[in-house]
Amino acid sequence: MRIGILGTGALAAALATGWTRAGHDISIGGRSPERAEAAAKASGARSRPLREVAVGVDAVLLAVHWRGVADILRAAGAPTGSLAGKPLIDPTNAVEHGIGVPQPESGRAMAHHVAELAPGAHVVKAFHLFPSTRWTTPASSPVTVAMCGDDPRALDVVGSLARDVGGVPGVIGGLDRARQLEEVAGFVIALAFAGLDAQSAIPATGTPAPAQP
Repeated sequence: MRIGILGTGALAAALATGWTRAGHDISIGGRSPERAEAAAKASGARSRPLREVAVGVDAVLLAVHWRGVADILRAAGAPTGSLAGKPLIDPTNAVEHGIGVPQPESGRAMAHHVAELAPGAHVVKAFHLFPSTRWTTPASSPVTVAMCGDDPRALDVVGSLARDVGGVPGVIGGLDRARQLEEVAGFVIALAFAGLDAQSAIPATGTPAPAQP
């Protein structure tokens, strides 16, 4: 597939590396052309101007800090329809640094803000629970990439991309479940900053579901 990546940070470079290894054609764009060129060179991708990243691609990854989402989507032409009809992967973690409190405090999912800023795009929340190094370091067993979205084809595309970097897609529902996934990220981040292993706080596979009060 042809994949456009908006952003030049660690996650952008990691997934670009993994998807390039899987044989995909990756282009990277950011607000800094120099950083985009460096990220592309490090991952085997190619850099493109922000306004061109989404042109002719099969999917787009939004890989920036949550506070920069609106700026980079505007720069990429998303509000005027440049991402319409395309799967738009949202891995942003809108949480307060260090304590994992979800933002914005209105209670709406960040994924819904992304959808509003990119009319017509098929937003899929995914790739937000693991550090970027997970997608470049071989693991003994695959991890579940929890995701949600409203468009079945977009979910299929993102699920395929998850498999390409050693993940197993786990679709939990439509985009109305995005806030729940974002709160899970806040939970994981809070435990990490407290020096605790989040996996130790989650029942192992095969354990009965928690009892309802």
